[in-house]
Amino acid sequence: MTQRTCLVVDDSLVVRKAARRIIEGLGFAVTEAKDGQEALDSCRARLPDGVLLDWNMPVMDGISFLRAARAEFGAEHPRIVLCTTESEFARIVEALEAGAQEYVMKPFDAEIIRDKFTQAGLLEDAA
Repeated sequence: MTQRTCLVVDDSLVVRKAARRIIEGLGFAVTEAKDGQEALDSCRARLPDGVLLDWNMPVMDGISFLRAARAEFGAEHPRIVLCTTESEFARIVEALEAGAQEYVMKPFDAEIIRDKFTQAGLLEDAA
């Protein structure tokens, strides 16, 4: 069985490194991108199984990446978990309608990421 892959997209190096540690701990091979355009280019080179996607970034924000990825790669792959400080219900609905499988609030920890990845279909339910 090949190792699952995840792309971590965030303009913060600190957030990318923290997320990388957590996601590698879940058994994924992790790549990183600092904005939505870099993420889209990375997906075109090698489509990951999952994407942990920040909302607010320069160049191309998360919601723009999400819409572009869904238009180009389809509704189910990669599985996308949007990660942000945006807590308004309307923003959560916007993300899910744009094609995100799940939504994570910052700050997050390993348990939250594991739960959201399970809900998004990236991990098997341990129960």
